Amino acid sequence: MITVSVVNAHPFRRVPPRRAAVLVRSTLRAERISGAMVTVVMVDSRRIRRINRRYLAHDFVTDVISFPLERRPRLEGEVYVNLDRARSQAREYGVSVWNETVRLVVHGTLHLSGHEDRTRRGAARMRRRQEVLVDRLARTR
Repeated sequence: MITVSVVNAHPFRRVPPRRAAVLVRSTLRAERISGAMVTVVMVDSRRIRRINRRYLAHDFVTDVISFPLERRPRLEGEVYVNLDRARSQAREYGVSVWNETVRLVVHGTLHLSGHEDRTRRGAARMRRRQEVLVDRLARTR
């Protein structure tokens, strides 16, 4: 069973919790993960910078951060999505805000499922997988 909780912690932007949960469940199922408990937290740039600084020792704003908490026997983790960056990146890339939000949720969920993008090869592999899923899921508005 896959359990997903969505928290809208952004001061004024909101993502429909059911839609975000569908994105996580669909991504995990595509990765052949059937047992998971994931929390997705929608935040602003200020909050994600604090999280990044405190837990990862990176003093900058980023678009998404994932924290895998357990992998066995069941995947557990948290994904923090910066809705401010989703908005600005959507403009930059010429896509809808929803499309970019889908991309960030999928990206964070792929990290939880074990994908890494620290090397060029890993990043390329993860990007290909991510874009296949984004193409499929961005239509689920």
